Amino acid sequence: MADNEDEPLDESWMATYADAITLLMAFFVMLLNFSKIDIPAFEEAAAGIANEIGMGPKEASPISIMMVNIQDMVFNMQADEVVEVEKDDKGVVIELASSAFYKAGSAEIRDQAIPVLKEISDMLTDPKYATYIVEVEGHSDDDPIHTAMFPSNWELSSRRATRVVRFFIEGGMNPFRLKAASFAETRPKLPNRDAQGVPIPENQAENRRVLVRVYPMSQEESAKVRREVTIDDIREEAKTAEEGEAPPAQSQ
Repeated sequence: MADNEDEPLDESWMATYADAITLLMAFFVMLLNFSKIDIPAFEEAAAGIANEIGMGPKEASPISIMMVNIQDMVFNMQADEVVEVEKDDKGVVIELASSAFYKAGSAEIRDQAIPVLKEISDMLTDPKYATYIVEVEGHSDDDPIHTAMFPSNWELSSRRATRVVRFFIEGGMNPFRLKAASFAETRPKLPNRDAQGVPIPENQAENRRVLVRVYPMSQEESAKVRREVTIDDIREEAKTAEEGEAPPAQSQ
């Protein structure tokens, strides 16, 4: 045998590699079936495994990318003092300060806040986020309100949340993705009052807020959205084809 003849490749390592991948898949299947999933952590772990297997540069998870994109948009609009963007165990949380978005005791959106809300709406309406739920929560402080329109903080926080939902729908967002919830004063970020029961105005201002939670749909919901998108695409293609086949107008 000639010295320069190629030796056969040693591929015995592939068995160990295949076993490792199978074990990882089984591990994540168990997580999906038997525990509550921390979606951001799950996506980051999956991205990390993919990066290690591919030996490529580290890539961020889809939720992390979404969060950074929204943070950049808020910063560029110089709205970072009234809009906070972070992650929780479900997805991305966008916090809107009520004082900047609504007049006191009102659910009407301030004119100067509309451009910021429109940018958020446009970003979340992007097709790449079509399978993400957008849940809007209204929160208040513990000062009672008694008006004909808002008998209590429940009605006020509810109207503020649903007003944002309507704004998103008017901007073209699929209503199937949207939810609205009212929590009144039951979920404060900070104590509304000190140990003597005296109101803490700065804390109350923090507690008056609207949260926009963005997180992945369930598999069933995602499948429904994808079917609807496919049907819409087919209808659009058929309509375009019919218009293209229309007979030319006869000359007089």
